[in-house]
Amino acid sequence: MAGKPRSGCEALRVVARCRPMSRREEAAGYERVLELDVKLGQVSIRNPRAAPGELPKTFTFDAVYDASSKQADLYDETVRPLIDSVLQGFNGTVFAYGQTGTGKTYTMQGAWAEPEKRGIIPSAFEHIFTHISRSQNQQYLVRASYLEIYQEEIRDLLAKDQSKKLELKENPETGVYIKDLSSFVTKNVKEIEHVMNLGSQTRSVGSTNMNEHSSRSHAIFLITIECSETGPDGEEHIRVGKLNLVDLAGSERQSKMGAQGERPKEASKINLSLSALGNVISALVDGRSTHIPYRDSKLTRLLQDSLGGNAKTIMVATLGPASHSYDESLSTLRFANRAKNIKNKPRVNEDPKDTLLREFQEEIVRLKAQLEKRGMLGKKRRRSSRRKKAMDGEGTVDNEGEDENEDGLEKNMENYLKEQKERLEEEKAAIQDDHSLVSEEKQKLLQEKEKMIEDLRKEQEATELLAIKYKAMESKLLIGGRTIVDHTNEQQKMLELRRQEIAEQKRREREMQQEMLLRDEETMELRETYTSLQQEVEIKTKKLKKLYAKLQAVKAEIQDQHDEYIRVRQDLEEAQNEQTRELKLKYLIIENFIPPEEKNKIMNRLYFDGDEDQWKFQPLVPTEG
Repeated sequence: MAGKPRSGCEALRVVARCRPMSRREEAAGYERVLELDVKLGQVSIRNPRAAPGELPKTFTFDAVYDASSKQADLYDETVRPLIDSVLQGFNGTVFAYGQTGTGKTYTMQGAWAEPEKRGIIPSAFEHIFTHISRSQNQQYLVRASYLEIYQEEIRDLLAKDQSKKLELKENPETGVYIKDLSSFVTKNVKEIEHVMNLGSQTRSVGSTNMNEHSSRSHAIFLITIECSETGPDGEEHIRVGKLNLVDLAGSERQSKMGAQGERPKEASKINLSLSALGNVISALVDGRSTHIPYRDSKLTRLLQDSLGGNAKTIMVATLGPASHSYDESLSTLRFANRAKNIKNKPRVNEDPKDTLLREFQEEIVRLKAQLEKRGMLGKKRRRSSRRKKAMDGEGTVDNEGEDENEDGLEKNMENYLKEQKERLEEEKAAIQDDHSLVSEEKQKLLQEKEKMIEDLRKEQEATELLAIKYKAMESKLLIGGRTIVDHTNEQQKMLELRRQEIAEQKRREREMQQEMLLRDEETMELRETYTSLQQEVEIKTKKLKKLYAKLQAVKAEIQDQHDEYIRVRQDLEEAQNEQTRELKLKYLIIENFIPPEEKNKIMNRLYFDGDEDQWKFQPLVPTEG
């Protein structure tokens, strides 16, 4: 995809969000181990099993949101600027990462029926279509797709056949894409919400000890926004922004799940893909790695542009505050802390070759030319010019005029065809009344007129089909400031701008405070002076104790990392053992139920496709070429 650089490298934005203590946790008597400093953007976590005097671990992020934070705060301060960038033609990704039951789905989706609890996804819908309704001299095409990765298989949540597994492909220009993924054109918030709800009904969820409604798959809602406008050179230019809204399945320990049947297998696949995501982030941050393992899982391949590529990315790390979630919360914080060092290279996607908007515009021009050829658009053009004059003269057009413009095509077409039919009927009657004509001539002329009436009827049907197709194509394009009725008044616009200014001011204040804190630590030694030798000894002793405490904290951190490594290794070993058992079972079936010659035939037909990263069968009959 063609891209025009507008900025250099940009760090992946990472924010942390902590949910309130649940009733179950309070009833069980778990203590709170997380403390959040919203002003400084810091999260401190205390080890409940720590020795007395051990300092809590502190992590700094772009922003933190405590249990009292509102959905609108997170959206306005963190996500809104990203959606604005997508509307300008950048790629954008928002994903929530954390342990099961920490509020990832609530952060991404929220409670749709309650405006104050609406999450990132519904707020983004509202934001996109409100922006389109307020824009001028621009045409938009908005498409939506919805998919899930369940047990390392990609499923289209909007397809009729849910059993069909989709394949990942790679294009040198557009990057990684999913073959045969369905896409729906949406014209307003209601339509895109309907698409989302349809997909959500078929998404894989289940109950575990950690969460009653646990997401058992990674879900990605993809919105493609194509925008066409006339540039300074007088040519039409198209920008394409893609927005990935990702709701990841939660990481979880088999011992805490308490699940049976398919749940352990699901958890194993989830943990493997999240482990692959962690490996990709580690390789990107390391700086020494020559190979980034994107191909280790389908999730990392789909997020390839979002991690170190052509996209602006936000990660929301969701945390549980209770002591029983200490290990998982610490693991999430470390993961997020690594991720904030990733550098992306976002650029505007301008004038790509494969835009659907350009195809639609060309098809509309072609249909319009056909209708004009049939003389059907004369009345519509006159009404359009009247409306243009009204806009130039008064600046406003009433809805009645707009409705007339929409109905003009059908009325004009009906009148034209009616006139033609009446004229032919009159001519037919005149032939029948003309006694000077010989019977054979009269019959011949009548047959000609009948044929003309039949041709006219066919023309009417063809014209009606053209008009329906023309209107359907035109209705899919959203024209800024006209197609969507903008219900918000000037005061609401001003209020939104003010909220954006406040969010930006908060962000700048937080950054300044973090910078000042770092500078204070660096310059403290330079500013210090001592009145006596005793005072110098006391101050330096305090410093030594502080440094010793830091040393102990680093040692404890190394031990924690070692323990975490052992836990991850144990999880991977469990997954490996499970896969080995399955493999042995399949080998047993092959050895006992498939004849050796048939097995050899199958083995000879197998080959590995490096592009798709999977084994395939060669066709029995070689294809031509």
